Amino acid sequence: MNRKWLSGPYLIWAAGFIILPLFLILYYGFTSEGGGFTLANISAIADPIHLTALWRSLYIAFFSTLICLFLAYPLAYILSKAPAKKSGILIMLFILPMWINFLLRTLALQMIVSNTGLLSSVLEFFGLKPLRIMNTTTAILIGMVYDYLPFMILPIYNALCKIDRDLIDAAYDLGASKATTFRKILLPLSLPGVLSGIIMVFIPGISEFVIADILGGSKVLLIGNVIEQEFSLSNNWHLGSGLSLVLMIFIFISMAVMNKYDKSGEGQMLW
Repeated sequence: MNRKWLSGPYLIWAAGFIILPLFLILYYGFTSEGGGFTLANISAIADPIHLTALWRSLYIAFFSTLICLFLAYPLAYILSKAPAKKSGILIMLFILPMWINFLLRTLALQMIVSNTGLLSSVLEFFGLKPLRIMNTTTAILIGMVYDYLPFMILPIYNALCKIDRDLIDAAYDLGASKATTFRKILLPLSLPGVLSGIIMVFIPGISEFVIADILGGSKVLLIGNVIEQEFSLSNNWHLGSGLSLVLMIFIFISMAVMNKYDKSGEGQMLW
């Protein structure tokens, strides 16, 4: 019992900075400025501006997750086959950028992909046409893939490392090709890691607003930008909370999918 008291500081922290803010969001989301119960803040998602921003957020989050998956799976597979010493160093190289502030990484990327940035200067040096992708959906996609790719690599790598190599050797001994082995053994057994990576990229992707602000400017409005503006500019906590509750639906769905297909927790990230 004495050891249980050690969890006291965390419980106080969770109550003050996690549970209480969630209750505030629920309160403001279901009440009007007069304090009465209303569903207007929730149904406001059907407004054309809000609905367009939501679908754009889902679109960008979906394709950024898809790109991260196609980039991460082959790399995670190569790392899982490498000797432990070498793979550890390579994994550390992917983790190192995550130690840098998220905002600083995004600002650094802005300096690279801006119309007069490093990438355009290099292209002009070689006589090629400079890139003009700032304030576009393409720039936001690049930023999201750059920032969230490690969150896709690590859980897939963790799942692949837990696969018994004897199963793969047995498949080869029985005459299975590499494609068949991947389809019948590797992919099904690594599915918990894939699902974990998808959720860890898709969920923050649909609520993203910092990358959209920096790389997309005011020309690409996501639902995260709408919510942020309702809180900070319009000071309309009721509408901002209502729109936030709509995003929470996607979080609950993702958690349900994760609990269904990864009951053993094999897809969790390895740090």
